[in-house]
Amino acid sequence: MGFTLYSLIEAALLCVNAIAILNEQRFLSRLSGGGSGGNRQGYPGVGGYVDDYQNVGGTKQQLLNLIRSVRTVMRVPLIAFNIVTIIFLILFG
Repeated sequence: MGFTLYSLIEAALLCVNAIAILNEQRFLSRLSGGGSGGNRQGYPGVGGYVDDYQNVGGTKQQLLNLIRSVRTVMRVPLIAFNIVTIIFLILFG
């Protein structure tokens, strides 16, 4: 198996798929410190007068925002990318 551009794209697609299937209630709330506090999500701007563009949570909070954004924005394009990747794997092995 060679190290090609296609294998890099396929690895990136697998990583985005892994981010997209994370369960918000089980995984992300534990990371954000949500605990058992009902519907509290721990994202900036949820519970008060916090500007969303401030660095209120540091790196961990920004990573959680990135994960949530990927899950929201990439849901439909991931389906198309996965179908194209499966077709390429079937056709070209």
